[in-house]
Amino acid sequence: MQLRHFLQFNDFSREEYEYLFERTRWIKREFKQYRRYWPLTDRTLAMIFDKNSTRTRLSFEAGMSQLGGTAIYLSTRDTQLGRGESVEDAARVMSRMVDIIMIRTHEHDIIKRFSENSSVPVINGLTDEYHPCQIMGDIFTYTEIKGSIAGKTVAWIGDANNMCSTWLQAAELFDFKVHISTPQGYDINPELIELKGTEHFQEFVNPHDAARDADLVTTDVWTSMGFEDEAEKRKKDFSEFCVDSEMMSAAKSDAVFMHCLPAHRGEEVSAEVIDGPQSVVWNEAENRLHAQKALIEYLLLGKIAIER
Repeated sequence: MQLRHFLQFNDFSREEYEYLFERTRWIKREFKQYRRYWPLTDRTLAMIFDKNSTRTRLSFEAGMSQLGGTAIYLSTRDTQLGRGESVEDAARVMSRMVDIIMIRTHEHDIIKRFSENSSVPVINGLTDEYHPCQIMGDIFTYTEIKGSIAGKTVAWIGDANNMCSTWLQAAELFDFKVHISTPQGYDINPELIELKGTEHFQEFVNPHDAARDADLVTTDVWTSMGFEDEAEKRKKDFSEFCVDSEMMSAAKSDAVFMHCLPAHRGEEVSAEVIDGPQSVVWNEAENRLHAQKALIEYLLLGKIAIER
């Protein structure tokens, strides 16, 4: 098989995602029926964490186990990476000992350099710039509940962070629109996101205008990891950007709400929204597990005939 990495959402084609979503449906169905599916009994996943995590670690570790494989947790604090070993050397060694590697780190350049020196597939579990596994799970969740996302409108409310950047890449690939509303000084830089044009997004000063007639409203914490020193300033700057019932009422009546978690009720989202009937947050969280299983399977085994 040709070596493939998954570092940004646009590393795959729309056709590949459609295949992955079909595999995700099948893998999830088998899991729910307690039917064993162990195609990776002799495979090992190394998980390298430079940033702490709950959902990323659990979904990858449980997912690899559910596919019959083994997952090894590595923190940079406990390895030679935390003592000055080069990213390039670590990649050359680790990729000779395992079959696939997931990295959750800071600068995207770190995972890029690692992948360039790895002999096995590398998955981006999160960087400061991109979060492709999360958006893959989010779009699968939308299609599972509502159908195709093509032609729909996604409202992004809050910081133009790695989630926002990845939604924009996905919009180009799946042909939907992203309405973005960020506080002044926290807006997007299309050039850094490597967008081909501007026809798939629109920026709004007022977050209620961004949410108007949206099919999906989504947000994230105001202070991402690495920006803790800015927490108090961000609370003031983002004070008008809480997704509450009034903002959701501007969206379509059947719109859904998503959040990648962890959430801070009363800050970026109100309790009545995240715990309300339009929220699909818990489906979204679970579906990362199944989507990532389909991703790992694809990177290691290629396309598999889909059973109906």
